Amino acid sequence: MKKVLAIALMLAGGIATVDAPAQETFPGRAITMIVPFPPGGVADTTARPTAAAMEKLLKQSIAVVNRPGAGGAVGNAAVANAKPDGYTIGMVLSSISVIPAADELFNRKPAYSLDQLDALALISADPTILVVHPSLPVKSLKELVALARAKAGEMSYSTSGTYGALHMPMEMFLHATKLKMRAVHTTGGGPAITTLLGGHVTMTAGGPAAISGHVKGDKLRTIVSWGENRHPAYPAVPTFKELGYKEVVYYIWAGMVVPKGVPEGVMKVLRDAARKVAADPDFKNAMGRVNSPVQYMDAPEFRKYWDADAKRLAALVSVVGKVEAKK
Repeated sequence: MKKVLAIALMLAGGIATVDAPAQETFPGRAITMIVPFPPGGVADTTARPTAAAMEKLLKQSIAVVNRPGAGGAVGNAAVANAKPDGYTIGMVLSSISVIPAADELFNRKPAYSLDQLDALALISADPTILVVHPSLPVKSLKELVALARAKAGEMSYSTSGTYGALHMPMEMFLHATKLKMRAVHTTGGGPAITTLLGGHVTMTAGGPAAISGHVKGDKLRTIVSWGENRHPAYPAVPTFKELGYKEVVYYIWAGMVVPKGVPEGVMKVLRDAARKVAADPDFKNAMGRVNSPVQYMDAPEFRKYWDADAKRLAALVSVVGKVEAKK
């Protein structure tokens, strides 16, 4: 009888194994990290050291793939519509919240919606910094405003795309000062800076990491920051707020997101890896070298921060109104 029972249990175990095979240990293959912009911008300079550090922890390669287009909409949509299995991560910027608001403003079909995405981890949050081409004869905000008024509509600035992470802070500045300038929209932060370096425009709002090497090499000149306080890497650069423009505050954050519906166990693996990376001294040093201190938030805290920022940016889109990209 005992022998018969043992055989029955073995058979039952065999049937159970066939019906419910063991779940694959995550990650069992390479992961893709999508950057919605070309190389050289904030998202890219954050994604590469983050991916390199996470690879060591997860024991799997993480391929950083640049998917630029439409001010980040192409890459953001690629993440939002990816299979929710943890093998696709997006390193996105705060502009991810602006694009759906702009789509609504123009009554066009949205490329994606924010409810298609889940927060994974915030990596950095830095104020943009206004930089000018060194040929421009200004060294302060007062001088810049005076020159812009004298040359109404003649001066220009580059952006990472309409309603993008570099466009919105400039619109805040122009609205606050009632200045008029010509916007030159590019495909990302890297191209926006390249456009300025080439002398095709006079200024841009750059992320601290993206402008760092150019400022040190005297190829760009800092004027003012959109921060609540002065950036630790640029202590001599005043903020709009301290110069009397109290509402001109803007942060460009970089964070990891995933398609909505990633299994809880997989999310835990990714969140644990992100937390360990953010605390790693080598990673902190790598981010510090590009003047972008780590500002880590785990998924729940990041989600709360993201939701609040999205509401603020959507309101800003309404203030700016319809901006058509010139082709």
